[in-house]
Amino acid sequence: MGTFVLAYSIMLRGGRYGRDASTNGDAFESMSLDELWELHEQLTSTLARRIAQQKAKLEQQLRRLEIDDAISPDKPRRPYPKVFAKYQNPKNPTQKWSGRGKQPDWVRAQLKAGKKLDHFRIA
Repeated sequence: MGTFVLAYSIMLRGGRYGRDASTNGDAFESMSLDELWELHEQLTSTLARRIAQQKAKLEQQLRRLEIDDAISPDKPRRPYPKVFAKYQNPKNPTQKWSGRGKQPDWVRAQLKAGKKLDHFRIA
């Protein structure tokens, strides 16, 4: 375990504080694959624990501010009204578009051909 702490310490000193950059590479190169894997597992578990702690802390702050919507995404969304189609393909009347989101291929092709969007408007 001491090897891992030493390697991690060397990595931080060399990488974070701008000392000899080859120091951290040499420390890891001298470690066996099993040692590197164990270091990886330790770092992963430490990161997961700290992230969970930080998340809990932030959720507690949100609760204090009474912003519960950000915490509980399980709450059902309000129903939105149905959006009716505003445009229709003259060549294929079953193809319709509400005017929201990405333009369908048929709209882009017609606009590229020089037609105006109002030409496709449903009366």
